[in-house]
Amino acid sequence: MKTLFTVGGSQAAVFGVAPLAAAARNAGHEILLAADEPLMAAAQSVGLPAVCITSERMRYGQDGMTAAARIDALLELTRQWTPDLVVGGLSHVPRVLAAALKVPYVRHIWHIAPMARRDVTAVAELQPQLERLGLAELPDPDLFIDLCPPSLRPPGAPAGRAMRWVPRVSQRRVEPWMYTRPEGRRRVLITAGTRNLMLDTSGSSLRRLVDELTGAGAEVLIAALPEAAERYGGELGDVRIGWIPLDVVAPTCDLAVHHGGATTAMTLVNAGVPQLIVPDNGYGKAVAESLSGFGAALLVDRHRPPAGQDPDEVVAAGCREILAEPRYAERTRTLAAESAALPTPDEVLRDIEALAAR
Repeated sequence: MKTLFTVGGSQAAVFGVAPLAAAARNAGHEILLAADEPLMAAAQSVGLPAVCITSERMRYGQDGMTAAARIDALLELTRQWTPDLVVGGLSHVPRVLAAALKVPYVRHIWHIAPMARRDVTAVAELQPQLERLGLAELPDPDLFIDLCPPSLRPPGAPAGRAMRWVPRVSQRRVEPWMYTRPEGRRRVLITAGTRNLMLDTSGSSLRRLVDELTGAGAEVLIAALPEAAERYGGELGDVRIGWIPLDVVAPTCDLAVHHGGATTAMTLVNAGVPQLIVPDNGYGKAVAESLSGFGAALLVDRHRPPAGQDPDEVVAAGCREILAEPRYAERTRTLAAESAALPTPDEVLRDIEALAAR
Protein backbone atom coordinates (compact mmCIF):
# COMPACT_ATOMS: atom_id res chain seq x y z
CA MET A 1 0.00 0.00 0.00
CA LYS A 2 1.22 3.47 -0.92
CA THR A 3 -0.14 6.18 1.39
CA LEU A 4 0.24 9.91 0.96
CA PHE A 5 0.04 11.79 4.27
CA THR A 6 -0.53 15.55 3.96
CA VAL A 7 -0.01 18.25 6.58
CA GLY A 8 -0.03 22.03 6.80
CA GLY A 9 0.00 24.66 9.51
CA SER A 10 2.34 24.17 12.45
CA GLN A 11 4.84 21.51 13.43
CA ALA A 12 2.11 20.09 15.67
CA ALA A 13 0.39 18.73 12.54
CA VAL A 14 3.53 16.74 11.72
CA PHE A 15 3.86 15.42 15.26
CA GLY A 16 0.16 14.50 15.32
CA VAL A 17 0.24 12.33 12.20
CA ALA A 18 3.70 10.84 12.80
CA PRO A 19 2.60 7.80 14.89
CA LEU A 20 0.14 6.60 12.24
CA ALA A 21 2.58 7.27 9.40
CA ALA A 22 5.30 5.39 11.29
CA ALA A 23 2.92 2.49 11.93
CA ALA A 24 2.24 2.24 8.19
CA ARG A 25 5.92 2.36 7.38
CA ASN A 26 6.76 -0.21 10.06
CA ALA A 27 4.13 -2.53 8.58
CA GLY A 28 6.00 -2.49 5.27
CA HIS A 29 3.91 0.08 3.40
CA GLU A 30 5.32 2.91 1.31
CA ILE A 31 4.58 6.38 2.65
CA LEU A 32 5.30 9.98 1.74
CA LEU A 33 4.48 13.09 3.73
CA ALA A 34 3.53 16.15 1.67
CA ALA A 35 4.28 19.27 3.72
CA ASP A 36 5.06 22.96 3.55
CA GLU A 37 8.68 24.11 3.56
CA PRO A 38 8.53 25.40 7.19
CA LEU A 39 7.52 21.91 8.33
CA MET A 40 10.23 19.93 6.57
CA ALA A 41 12.68 20.05 9.47
CA ALA A 42 10.01 18.76 11.87
CA ALA A 43 9.22 15.89 9.50
CA GLN A 44 12.87 14.96 9.24
CA SER A 45 13.25 15.15 13.03
CA VAL A 46 10.66 12.40 13.53
CA GLY A 47 12.01 10.24 10.72
CA LEU A 48 9.34 10.70 8.06
CA PRO A 49 10.15 10.85 4.32
CA ALA A 50 8.79 14.25 3.37
CA VAL A 51 8.45 16.21 0.14
CA CYS A 52 7.88 19.97 -0.01
CA ILE A 53 4.81 21.12 -1.94
CA THR A 54 4.70 24.84 -1.05
CA SER A 55 7.21 27.39 0.16
CA GLU A 56 4.92 29.00 2.74
CA ARG A 57 3.01 27.61 5.70
CA MET A 58 -0.63 26.82 5.04
CA ARG A 59 -3.02 28.40 7.54
CA TYR A 60 -6.22 26.64 8.47
CA GLY A 61 -9.23 28.54 7.22
CA GLN A 62 -7.42 29.68 4.07
CA ASP A 63 -8.21 26.68 1.86
CA GLY A 64 -9.96 28.87 -0.70
CA MET A 65 -7.01 31.28 -0.99
CA THR A 66 -4.30 28.70 -1.57
CA ALA A 67 -6.23 25.69 -2.88
CA ALA A 68 -5.35 25.95 -6.58
CA ALA A 69 -1.58 26.08 -6.01
CA ARG A 70 -1.66 23.32 -3.39
CA ILE A 71 -3.84 21.03 -5.48
CA ASP A 72 -1.63 21.53 -8.53
CA ALA A 73 1.48 20.75 -6.48
CA LEU A 74 -0.13 17.60 -5.07
CA LEU A 75 -1.30 16.47 -8.50
CA GLU A 76 2.22 16.91 -9.86
CA LEU A 77 3.58 14.86 -6.97
CA THR A 78 1.06 12.08 -7.52
CA ARG A 79 1.82 11.89 -11.24
CA GLN A 80 5.28 10.74 -10.19
CA TRP A 81 4.25 8.79 -7.06
CA THR A 82 0.66 7.53 -7.23
CA PRO A 83 -0.87 6.70 -3.83
CA ASP A 84 -3.46 4.05 -3.08
CA LEU A 85 -4.89 6.23 -0.31
CA VAL A 86 -4.65 9.83 0.94
CA VAL A 87 -4.60 10.91 4.60
CA GLY A 88 -5.37 14.55 5.44
CA GLY A 89 -6.18 16.70 8.45
CA LEU A 90 -7.94 20.01 9.03
CA SER A 91 -7.62 21.20 5.43
CA HIS A 92 -10.02 19.81 2.81
CA VAL A 93 -7.53 20.16 -0.05
CA PRO A 94 -6.30 16.54 0.37
CA ARG A 95 -9.94 15.46 0.15
CA VAL A 96 -10.15 17.12 -3.27
CA LEU A 97 -6.96 15.35 -4.30
CA ALA A 98 -8.30 11.95 -3.26
CA ALA A 99 -11.53 12.57 -5.19
CA ALA A 100 -9.55 13.54 -8.30
CA LEU A 101 -7.39 10.42 -8.01
CA LYS A 102 -10.41 8.23 -7.19
CA VAL A 103 -8.69 6.74 -4.14
CA PRO A 104 -9.98 6.46 -0.55
CA TYR A 105 -9.60 9.47 1.72
CA VAL A 106 -8.94 9.33 5.49
CA ARG A 107 -9.39 12.39 7.68
CA HIS A 108 -7.13 12.28 10.74
CA ILE A 109 -7.66 15.05 13.33
CA TRP A 110 -8.07 15.87 17.00
CA HIS A 111 -11.76 16.83 17.06
CA ILE A 112 -12.00 18.90 20.24
CA ALA A 113 -13.23 22.20 18.76
CA PRO A 114 -16.61 22.51 17.00
CA MET A 115 -15.76 22.62 13.29
CA ALA A 116 -19.00 21.88 11.42
CA ARG A 117 -19.66 25.48 10.35
CA ARG A 118 -16.05 26.10 9.35
CA ASP A 119 -15.93 22.84 7.42
CA VAL A 120 -19.05 23.77 5.43
CA THR A 121 -17.53 27.15 4.56
CA ALA A 122 -14.21 25.58 3.54
CA VAL A 123 -15.88 23.02 1.30
CA ALA A 124 -17.96 25.75 -0.37
CA GLU A 125 -14.79 27.74 -1.07
CA LEU A 126 -13.34 24.72 -2.87
CA GLN A 127 -16.20 24.54 -5.39
CA PRO A 128 -14.19 26.29 -8.16
CA GLN A 129 -11.48 23.65 -7.78
CA LEU A 130 -14.02 20.84 -8.04
CA GLU A 131 -15.40 22.34 -11.25
CA ARG A 132 -11.90 22.79 -12.62
CA LEU A 133 -11.18 19.10 -12.03
CA GLY A 134 -14.53 17.93 -13.37
CA LEU A 135 -15.82 16.75 -9.99
CA ALA A 136 -19.53 17.03 -9.32
CA GLU A 137 -19.16 16.93 -5.53
CA LEU A 138 -16.72 16.31 -2.73
CA PRO A 139 -17.32 12.84 -1.25
CA ASP A 140 -17.33 12.31 2.50
CA PRO A 141 -14.16 10.84 4.00
CA ASP A 142 -14.03 7.05 3.78
CA LEU A 143 -12.69 6.95 7.33
CA PHE A 144 -12.59 9.55 10.09
CA ILE A 145 -9.88 9.02 12.73
CA ASP A 146 -10.36 11.02 15.93
CA LEU A 147 -7.45 11.42 18.35
CA CYS A 148 -9.57 13.21 20.94
CA PRO A 149 -10.60 11.26 24.06
CA PRO A 150 -14.37 10.69 23.90
CA SER A 151 -14.98 12.72 27.08
CA LEU A 152 -13.57 15.85 25.39
CA ARG A 153 -15.37 15.64 22.06
CA PRO A 154 -17.77 18.53 21.41
CA PRO A 155 -21.51 17.97 21.01
CA GLY A 156 -22.35 16.93 17.47
CA ALA A 157 -18.88 15.57 16.71
CA PRO A 158 -19.06 13.08 13.81
CA ALA A 159 -18.81 9.40 14.55
CA GLY A 160 -15.29 8.21 13.93
CA ARG A 161 -12.62 5.62 14.63
CA ALA A 162 -11.02 6.54 17.93
CA MET A 163 -7.24 6.30 18.15
CA ARG A 164 -4.89 6.63 21.08
CA TRP A 165 -2.73 9.74 21.28
CA VAL A 166 0.95 8.80 21.01
CA PRO A 167 3.33 11.66 21.91
CA ARG A 168 5.84 12.51 19.20
CA VAL A 169 8.09 15.58 19.12
CA SER A 170 11.51 16.58 17.87
CA GLN A 171 14.15 15.18 20.18
CA ARG A 172 17.46 16.38 21.54
CA ARG A 173 20.10 14.80 23.72
CA VAL A 174 18.30 13.65 26.88
CA GLU A 175 19.82 14.62 30.19
CA PRO A 176 18.94 13.15 33.63
CA TRP A 177 17.11 16.28 34.82
CA MET A 178 14.61 15.84 32.00
CA TYR A 179 13.30 12.47 33.16
CA THR A 180 13.71 12.82 36.93
CA ARG A 181 11.65 14.90 39.33
CA PRO A 182 13.47 17.56 41.38
CA GLU A 183 13.79 16.34 44.97
CA GLY A 184 11.51 18.16 47.36
CA ARG A 185 10.21 20.65 44.77
CA ARG A 186 7.25 21.01 42.46
CA ARG A 187 8.03 21.34 38.76
CA VAL A 188 6.15 23.72 36.47
CA LEU A 189 6.52 23.74 32.68
CA ILE A 190 5.76 26.84 30.60
CA THR A 191 5.53 26.69 26.81
CA ALA A 192 4.00 28.46 23.83
CA GLY A 193 4.48 25.51 21.46
CA THR A 194 6.27 25.74 18.13
CA ARG A 195 4.44 28.67 16.49
CA ASN A 196 5.26 31.42 19.01
CA LEU A 197 8.37 32.50 20.83
CA MET A 198 6.57 32.98 24.14
CA LEU A 199 3.13 32.96 25.69
CA ASP A 200 0.77 35.80 24.82
CA THR A 201 2.33 38.02 27.42
CA SER A 202 5.20 40.46 27.62
CA GLY A 203 8.59 39.39 28.88
CA SER A 204 8.09 41.34 32.08
CA SER A 205 4.78 39.58 32.79
CA LEU A 206 6.37 36.20 32.20
CA ARG A 207 9.19 37.15 34.54
CA ARG A 208 6.58 38.00 37.16
CA LEU A 209 5.05 34.53 36.83
CA VAL A 210 8.47 32.88 36.98
CA ASP A 211 9.34 34.84 40.10
CA GLU A 212 6.01 33.90 41.67
CA LEU A 213 6.58 30.21 41.02
CA THR A 214 10.23 30.06 42.01
CA GLY A 215 9.47 32.16 45.08
CA ALA A 216 7.00 29.47 46.12
CA GLY A 217 9.75 26.87 45.81
CA ALA A 218 8.89 25.44 42.38
CA GLU A 219 11.36 24.60 39.64
CA VAL A 220 10.42 26.29 36.35
CA LEU A 221 11.15 24.89 32.90
CA ILE A 222 10.39 26.87 29.75
CA ALA A 223 10.12 24.76 26.61
CA ALA A 224 10.81 27.19 23.79
CA LEU A 225 12.27 27.56 20.35
CA PRO A 226 16.03 28.20 20.30
CA GLU A 227 15.51 31.80 19.19
CA ALA A 228 13.25 32.39 22.20
CA ALA A 229 15.86 31.00 24.55
CA GLU A 230 18.45 33.32 23.04
CA ARG A 231 16.17 36.35 23.23
CA TYR A 232 14.59 35.86 26.65
CA GLY A 233 16.94 33.55 28.53
CA GLY A 234 18.80 36.31 30.30
CA GLU A 235 15.61 38.04 31.45
CA LEU A 236 13.79 35.19 33.17
CA GLY A 237 15.87 34.43 36.22
CA ASP A 238 16.59 30.94 37.55
CA VAL A 239 14.93 28.77 34.89
CA ARG A 240 15.90 26.18 32.32
CA ILE A 241 14.85 27.47 28.91
CA GLY A 242 15.25 25.99 25.44
CA TRP A 243 14.06 23.09 23.31
CA ILE A 244 12.92 20.44 25.79
CA PRO A 245 11.45 17.13 24.53
CA LEU A 246 7.95 17.48 25.95
CA ASP A 247 7.18 13.77 25.92
CA VAL A 248 10.22 13.08 28.12
CA VAL A 249 9.79 15.88 30.64
CA ALA A 250 5.98 15.90 30.95
CA PRO A 251 5.73 12.93 33.37
CA THR A 252 7.98 14.81 35.83
CA CYS A 253 5.77 17.93 35.97
CA ASP A 254 3.09 18.97 38.46
CA LEU A 255 1.64 21.75 36.30
CA ALA A 256 1.97 23.10 32.77
CA VAL A 257 1.15 26.63 31.62
CA HIS A 258 0.66 26.91 27.87
CA HIS A 259 -1.17 28.38 24.86
CA GLY A 260 -3.72 25.65 24.13
CA GLY A 261 -2.01 23.80 21.28
CA ALA A 262 -3.35 20.33 20.49
CA THR A 263 -0.01 18.52 20.63
CA THR A 264 0.97 20.27 23.84
CA ALA A 265 -2.38 19.65 25.55
CA MET A 266 -2.64 15.97 24.67
CA THR A 267 0.98 15.19 25.46
CA LEU A 268 0.36 16.65 28.91
CA VAL A 269 -2.94 14.79 29.30
CA ASN A 270 -1.13 11.61 28.28
CA ALA A 271 1.28 12.20 31.17
CA GLY A 272 -1.47 13.13 33.65
CA VAL A 273 -0.34 16.75 34.04
CA PRO A 274 -2.96 19.40 34.97
CA GLN A 275 -2.84 22.56 32.89
CA LEU A 276 -3.39 26.29 33.04
CA ILE A 277 -4.14 27.48 29.52
CA VAL A 278 -3.70 31.04 28.22
CA PRO A 279 -5.16 30.70 24.69
CA ASP A 280 -3.52 32.52 21.80
CA ASN A 281 -6.39 31.95 19.33
CA GLY A 282 -9.92 30.59 19.05
CA TYR A 283 -8.78 26.99 18.67
CA GLY A 284 -6.67 27.24 21.82
CA LYS A 285 -9.67 28.66 23.64
CA ALA A 286 -11.79 25.68 22.56
CA VAL A 287 -9.09 23.34 23.87
CA ALA A 288 -9.00 25.24 27.16
CA GLU A 289 -12.79 25.25 27.50
CA SER A 290 -12.99 21.51 26.92
CA LEU A 291 -10.21 20.60 29.36
CA SER A 292 -11.37 23.06 32.01
CA GLY A 293 -14.95 21.83 31.61
CA PHE A 294 -13.73 18.34 32.44
CA GLY A 295 -11.88 19.65 35.48
CA ALA A 296 -8.37 18.94 34.16
CA ALA A 297 -7.35 22.56 33.54
CA LEU A 298 -8.05 26.22 34.17
CA LEU A 299 -8.67 28.75 31.38
CA VAL A 300 -7.30 32.28 31.69
CA ASP A 301 -8.28 34.70 28.93
CA ARG A 302 -5.73 37.49 29.26
CA HIS A 303 -7.76 39.70 26.95
CA ARG A 304 -10.93 39.39 29.05
CA PRO A 305 -9.85 39.18 32.68
CA PRO A 306 -12.46 39.27 35.47
CA ALA A 307 -13.56 42.84 36.18
CA GLY A 308 -11.01 44.77 38.17
CA GLN A 309 -8.44 41.96 38.24
CA ASP A 310 -4.88 42.03 36.97
CA PRO A 311 -4.54 39.29 34.31
CA ASP A 312 -1.04 38.44 35.53
CA GLU A 313 -2.38 37.87 39.02
CA VAL A 314 -5.19 35.73 37.62
CA VAL A 315 -2.58 33.48 35.96
CA ALA A 316 -0.52 33.29 39.13
CA ALA A 317 -3.60 32.58 41.26
CA GLY A 318 -4.62 29.81 38.85
CA CYS A 319 -1.21 28.20 39.20
CA ARG A 320 -1.47 28.33 42.98
CA GLU A 321 -4.93 26.76 42.86
CA ILE A 322 -3.91 23.87 40.61
CA LEU A 323 -0.83 23.11 42.71
CA ALA A 324 -2.89 23.18 45.92
CA GLU A 325 -5.92 21.18 44.73
CA PRO A 326 -5.33 17.47 43.91
CA ARG A 327 -8.60 17.25 41.97
CA TYR A 328 -7.04 18.78 38.85
CA ALA A 329 -4.37 16.07 38.68
CA GLU A 330 -6.97 13.40 39.46
CA ARG A 331 -9.21 14.51 36.60
CA THR A 332 -6.25 14.63 34.22
CA ARG A 333 -5.24 11.09 35.18
CA THR A 334 -8.81 9.99 34.40
CA LEU A 335 -8.40 11.42 30.89
CA ALA A 336 -4.98 9.78 30.54
CA ALA A 337 -6.47 6.39 31.38
CA GLU A 338 -9.31 6.92 28.90
CA SER A 339 -6.86 7.82 26.14
CA ALA A 340 -4.57 4.88 26.93
CA ALA A 341 -7.50 2.47 26.48
CA LEU A 342 -8.17 3.62 22.89
CA PRO A 343 -6.95 1.62 19.86
CA THR A 344 -3.29 2.05 18.92
CA PRO A 345 -2.10 3.35 15.53
CA ASP A 346 -1.22 -0.25 14.60
CA GLU A 347 -4.82 -1.33 15.25
CA VAL A 348 -6.32 1.58 13.30
CA LEU A 349 -3.93 0.85 10.43
CA ARG A 350 -5.86 -2.38 9.78
CA ASP A 351 -8.94 -0.32 8.91
CA ILE A 352 -6.87 1.76 6.51
CA GLU A 353 -5.44 -1.36 4.88
CA ALA A 354 -8.97 -2.67 4.39
CA LEU A 355 -9.96 0.58 2.64
CA ALA A 356 -7.06 0.36 0.23
CA ALA A 357 -7.84 -3.28 -0.52
CA ARG A 358 -11.41 -2.61 -1.73
